[in-house]
Parts: sequence; C-alpha cells; structure tokens
Amino acid sequence: MQKVTFGAGCLWGVESAFRRVKGVFSTSVGYMGGTLEKPTYKDVCTDKTGHAEVVEVVFDPSVVSYDDLLSVFWSIHDPTTPNRQGPDVGTQYRSVIFYHDKEQEAAARLSKEKLQRSGKYKKEIVTEIRPATTFWRAEEYHQRYFEKHGLGTCKY
Repeated sequence: MQKVTFGAGCLWGVESAFRRVKGVFSTSVGYMGGTLEKPTYKDVCTDKTGHAEVVEVVFDPSVVSYDDLLSVFWSIHDPTTPNRQGPDVGTQYRSVIFYHDKEQEAAARLSKEKLQRSGKYKKEIVTEIRPATTFWRAEEYHQRYFEKHGLGTCKY
C-alpha cells in the first residue's frame, strides 16, 4: 500500500470522489501544511493556521497507479483558482498535492506541466506541490460525510 495526500477544496467532496476509485483502500479527511498542532475544523476555518483541507488516500499501486490518482485529482476541481473552489474561499481550500516521496514529487510536477501545456486551461495552474507534513485527522463527523448524509459529490 502507498499513501498520497490531496487538497482540492471542500474535503467532503474530494474524499467522496477518491472513495469510488477501484484500488483505493481507505480515505481520511483532515488538515495538512499549517503551523498549529492538532488543529480543529474551527481553527482551520479561521484561515490563520496555514492548513489545507486534505484527503489522505491509501491505495494499492498494483490496482491503481499514482498517475491515475493524479488524473482524478485534476478532474474534480479547478486548479486555476487560488484559495477557492466553488463557493468555498480561503487558503484552506487551495489546490495542493502533498507528496510522500521523490517519485510522487516528480510525477506530480510532470503531470502539472503536461496539463498546463495541454491548453485545457487559459489561466495558470496554481496548484502547490509540497512535501507532506503531519496529517491531522479531522473530527469524526467529517469522515465519509457524504456517505453518512446520503449526498452525491461536489461538482465545481
């Protein structure tokens, strides 16, 4: 099993999208990239902790590749909007890939460059690519939120 961590806006919709991918073993929603230890949702929503709302994905690379997961990531949000996805505004909603090793870093950078060159977006892709730091698991009521409430997925 391998791990990847993505931030692409509201953690509920991002988690829901990755849970449906064959080869994904588990998902957890939480926060990464900030300065406050053990942040809560309330803390992160102040837009002062530096954390992004993220989904940690554990996957089986013999079933789904990291590149396939990157494709899902790019398809579920607008990577050209800084600190915003749909109605959600703030640095916690930024587009970010947290890599866990050098291979993930290289693949993420190459994927971003290819997408930018593809012409799909007229604006610059602002997605950050950063080393993974401590993952702070969000409160239990955020985990599998869409499933618990019978909702579909976010589409921005």
